[in-house]
Amino acid sequence: MAPSKIPFLLALAVAVLLLAVAFPQCAGRCSNTQYKKACLTFCNKCCAKCLCVPPGTYGNKGACPCYNNWKTKEGGPKCP
Repeated sequence: MAPSKIPFLLALAVAVLLLAVAFPQCAGRCSNTQYKKACLTFCNKCCAKCLCVPPGTYGNKGACPCYNNWKTKEGGPKCP
């Protein structure tokens, strides 16, 4: 296998792992909101960056420090 293909295959493996394991957690995280599309969009972005999603539908952000500490330009929470 050519060395130039290894980074691509690694990125592909990470993407598959996110889709299979982490992203479904966002469906649970966003299950009680009336803004499901926005919640899922931002939860999936946070999941891709932080590689974790806090348990439950609200709060518990301490379980995932990156998820908790990512803020908007205005200083509010980026992740639902």
